[in-house]
Amino acid sequence: MIPPRPAGPVAAPHATAGTNVTRVMLWVCAALLPATLFGFWLYGWPAIHLWWLTTASAIAGEALCLRLRRQAVLPSLCDASALLTGWLLALSLPPWAPWWVGVVGGLFATVIGKQVFGGLGQNLFNPAMVARVMLLISFPVPMTAWTAPLPLRSANAPGFVDGLWITFGARPEALDAMSSATLFGYARSELSRGVDLLQSLAATQAPTINLLGERAGSLGETASLLIAAGGLLLLGLRLITWHIPFAMLATLALFASFMHSLDPARYLSVSTHLLSGAAMLGAFFIATDYVTSPNTAAGQLVFGAGVGFLSYVIRTWGGYPEGVAFAVLLMNALTPVIDRYVKPRIYGRDRRGMPLEIES
Repeated sequence: MIPPRPAGPVAAPHATAGTNVTRVMLWVCAALLPATLFGFWLYGWPAIHLWWLTTASAIAGEALCLRLRRQAVLPSLCDASALLTGWLLALSLPPWAPWWVGVVGGLFATVIGKQVFGGLGQNLFNPAMVARVMLLISFPVPMTAWTAPLPLRSANAPGFVDGLWITFGARPEALDAMSSATLFGYARSELSRGVDLLQSLAATQAPTINLLGERAGSLGETASLLIAAGGLLLLGLRLITWHIPFAMLATLALFASFMHSLDPARYLSVSTHLLSGAAMLGAFFIATDYVTSPNTAAGQLVFGAGVGFLSYVIRTWGGYPEGVAFAVLLMNALTPVIDRYVKPRIYGRDRRGMPLEIES
């Protein structure tokens, strides 16, 4: 009689973590939910329509590629990785961007950023950031058309149907007056006009609006405190470790503090850098991607520090006001190098690979 096959591994070195890909992805989506709902409230129905268009396109691109590769579609879609990719991309887009920006970005993220490399776990770069950078370089006008906050149920907020008209390209002329600039874009334009930051930001109440998030920006990036709270949830659940977020934010804060102390009229403050743009979203949800970040704790510290440093350099001296997406992709390219030189210690051996001495 043949004994029944055991349900799981029975001997070392196998180990189970008590979770799976689907559960991890859904927990990350749950951690993003408060910031997303805040973005929906802040920017209204056009933002909601853009979100579902982007996520649906990412899922459709994943399904199409799996179909072409003759792989099972439904089990792969149920791991929620395509949903999370589209979700992260939507949060990085201007909230009133036209429909085709979300559709093209969602398809590009899963088809070019993920499936051409072989699918989940094979991609070299973060798929959502690949799509965002492609959209920013290819279509700079809609990707830099920011909207001032217009909360749901406020007097001039577009309703469900008006939101569809805006998203599908028939933006009412009366709403053009709601266009605005991000804090980084505003600071850069004022510096180019010869107005220093002490004067230009004096009337903007920058620290207060940065904390509240009621300002122009991407759909999910303005709510920095809610994003940080979601990141702390992921840390508490041990879905991510502290190394990349700490290294990235600490490095960004270190350079911002140093340069701001040298010339506060020319360089933005630490709080502005940490609470504006994609710093929090990048630190907790993008740079911590399992596939495209180093395997070791030391390597993750190097990776996070690199993302923070490059983000500050691009924000301050680069061609774009925001640099987190570019910084993440550049460090993604260095991840294999980091993993090559920062290796984990082999069990029973020291850092040099020599056997440990065992006391008798």
